[in-house]
Amino acid sequence: MDFKRYIENNQERFISELFELLRIPSISANSNHDKDTRAAAELLISHFQNLGLDECEICETKGHPIVYGEKIINKNLPTVLVYGHYDVQPVDPIELWDQDPFKPYIKKTLIHPEGAIFSRGACDDKGQMFMHLKALETVMTQDQMPCNVKFMIEGEEEVGSDNLEIFVKENKSKLSNDIVLVSDTGMIDKNTPSITTGLRGLSYMEIELTGPNRDLHSGHYGGTVANPINMISKIISSLHNSKNQITIPGFYDDVVEISESERSESRKIPFDLKDFKKSIKINSVHGEDGFSTSERQSIRPALDVNGIWGGYSGEGAKTVLPSKAYAKISMRLVPNQNWKKISSLFSDHINNICPKGVTIKIKEHHGGQPYIAPTNTVGFRAASKAYEEVFNKLPFATKDGGSIPIIALFEKELNSKTILMGFGLDSDAIHSPNEHYGISNFLMGIETISRFYYHFTDLSTNPQIH
Repeated sequence: MDFKRYIENNQERFISELFELLRIPSISANSNHDKDTRAAAELLISHFQNLGLDECEICETKGHPIVYGEKIINKNLPTVLVYGHYDVQPVDPIELWDQDPFKPYIKKTLIHPEGAIFSRGACDDKGQMFMHLKALETVMTQDQMPCNVKFMIEGEEEVGSDNLEIFVKENKSKLSNDIVLVSDTGMIDKNTPSITTGLRGLSYMEIELTGPNRDLHSGHYGGTVANPINMISKIISSLHNSKNQITIPGFYDDVVEISESERSESRKIPFDLKDFKKSIKINSVHGEDGFSTSERQSIRPALDVNGIWGGYSGEGAKTVLPSKAYAKISMRLVPNQNWKKISSLFSDHINNICPKGVTIKIKEHHGGQPYIAPTNTVGFRAASKAYEEVFNKLPFATKDGGSIPIIALFEKELNSKTILMGFGLDSDAIHSPNEHYGISNFLMGIETISRFYYHFTDLSTNPQIH
């Protein structure tokens, strides 16, 4: 089975097909792009059908559709459920993109001298999700698929996966599996593979403050009424203390403290602070006292303002005292924290500290639970073997600072462990202007996933294999 040769011989077509998907602006957060999310789902169905998957269908939800397909070789063989998403983040600020975010192109970079694909969704998650389709093609072209496979690709991961949660609960039999396989995370660096064994949870909130019943002249009214922007700034500044700890009462009550031995083990994972700062052009790091940067982004919770607005922000000056001010705030959570409880604690605290002279409205957008995966499972061993064959080194087990809200639900509702085989890099600028994905990462990901299927089947059917 010469996977590498097949992938190399077909890489131009693989990239061309990915480009077709990347050209679709499937922004799930913006209803103006509903037709685009539908178009992405329909394109994926055509790929499923061309691959010879059975039961191909676009499953309707109250929001964007879920794309499903399966290939059941033998019910006695293990079944892998592949999860991914075809929706993408908004492109704002559009002026910071070097080119149109939905006109993909290839450009060489210092990290990717072979070239990287630049486009919104190149890495998160169209490029990584598409690897699984090409891995299936690679395996089926070289040989018969060694196990059963099911694909479930959604269009709402970037807005919370609420409708996928309903779909999973209502289709447990349809989605039954032995392992869930996901590529929506990253590696340590281009030559150092890793398997993500932990994800932070998420609570995403919005604050709206209202002062006077209309925008006021700042000369006539300045200094006499509470300015909502000033007030929301005070609220935000109070959410961290001098040690950069979060001040919401009860916020840390359920946090599981990591033992010193575990922290010591995690320090063996390569991390270059100088490179970290250089990659995002900062001169100093910032965060909770007593923890390293790598710990702050993985095993510790965080609270950050994602957006703040109100009043006048156009060109020139307008002496206005605004009627309203807004802020969007995300909280990343660690194991044992419950996102619903944290959302409630946040709301109670903000209401309690709301200054006089303004009224407040708090909106809960979406969230998800943290997730921890064991490293002693058949799935982890199979992934490790696959990575070792392609990268010539064993992968590290790492914890990721990001969130994939649906992963914890898979374990709860389907009784399934998830293997997070990501191939992106921190430098790929996901959620940011000029998002990109290295061509070598894309191709090596296809090969690694192809090999995973064989190792997972062998280890599942022959437990004595080490």
